[in-house]
Amino acid sequence: MIKGLISDSKIEKWPLFLLAVLLLTGCSYRPDKNENADLSLPALKEVFEDAFVIGAALNNSHITGEDVIGVSLVTTHYNTITPENVMKWEHINPEPGVYNFDLPDQFVQFGEENEMFMIGHTLVWHSQVPQWVFEDQSGNSLDRDALLERMRSHIHTVVGRYKGRIHAWDVVNEALNADGTLRQSRWLEIIGEDYLRKAFEYAHEADPDAELYYNDYSLENPAKREGAVELVQNLLDQGATITGVGTQGHFSLDWPSLEEAEATIVAFAELGVDVMVTELDIDVLPPAMDYLGADVSMNVELRDELNPWPEVLPDSVHQALAGRYADLFSIYHRHRQSISRITFWGVRDSDSWKNDWPVRGRTNYPLLFDRDGKPKPAFHDVVCRFQ
Repeated sequence: MIKGLISDSKIEKWPLFLLAVLLLTGCSYRPDKNENADLSLPALKEVFEDAFVIGAALNNSHITGEDVIGVSLVTTHYNTITPENVMKWEHINPEPGVYNFDLPDQFVQFGEENEMFMIGHTLVWHSQVPQWVFEDQSGNSLDRDALLERMRSHIHTVVGRYKGRIHAWDVVNEALNADGTLRQSRWLEIIGEDYLRKAFEYAHEADPDAELYYNDYSLENPAKREGAVELVQNLLDQGATITGVGTQGHFSLDWPSLEEAEATIVAFAELGVDVMVTELDIDVLPPAMDYLGADVSMNVELRDELNPWPEVLPDSVHQALAGRYADLFSIYHRHRQSISRITFWGVRDSDSWKNDWPVRGRTNYPLLFDRDGKPKPAFHDVVCRFQ
């Protein structure tokens, strides 16, 4: 029931008519589509305060304060934040010796002012890395030692700057293929398999108190999950300081099955590390290709059949999305002893990368808040499931 999950002070702020509806009908309230977002509704961070922290990825307009609606949603509903892009290598360190710390500094200041748990994203990834990282001044590939030193310098510079302020880091991102084998990245090609261990070693050197994570998508696929479990176990066996695993949670209405989503949580929890859902969104549009993943390099031509709802999402799809989110949160809440964090990849639908991936120009609706910042039926179903 509501009591025990939402504080008495929060209940007192609810409109009396809404509270009566919730108590009498089992939370059947649905706001009119023209109703303004009601800030007296329960905050997600308070609904789940006894289970896990809950957060969102921030884009540039959130960090600078330009998106006033988005910032209000962030400060109301979330207690943890992740930068969507500004700490990726191509943005923070675009040229040798050049670091762009302005937006990352503002991100950290925002988190500190609002007393939020902050995750740095991401240190070592095959994507969004400038070509110069892997080459010498003549354009020749670096050797192992030179690339290790370049990795170490970058990690020490970035993590060291925010030592004691950013609380956790996605150290290695997306190192696996769909079959669970190691991705043939330049990191692997030049350094070898121990590039992962070295990345965690350097991050731990730079901030011994920070939590350090491995982060990847489609870990709900058994083969990739098995490969990730083996990878993390090997890192632990080698003495790496790896404290958690993030499964990105880029899902659709019918993938993954609830059974596979739960199996992934259980598999990583058994390793003794924290489990996090780090980039949660649910794609409601028709699949553009026979692929379940999040490879940002993929691109498909826009066609009408791939963008069926450019103006408004039908109520039937809203209800399907609501049920999907509520079912997933039921699993997350059941495993709250293992799960430390749930982070949505964006704040409202207009922010989502799913509007442009893998088809540029589509209108997608993957989050809990619509383009105007109003709570969707999915928000209410998630909250109501845990009243």
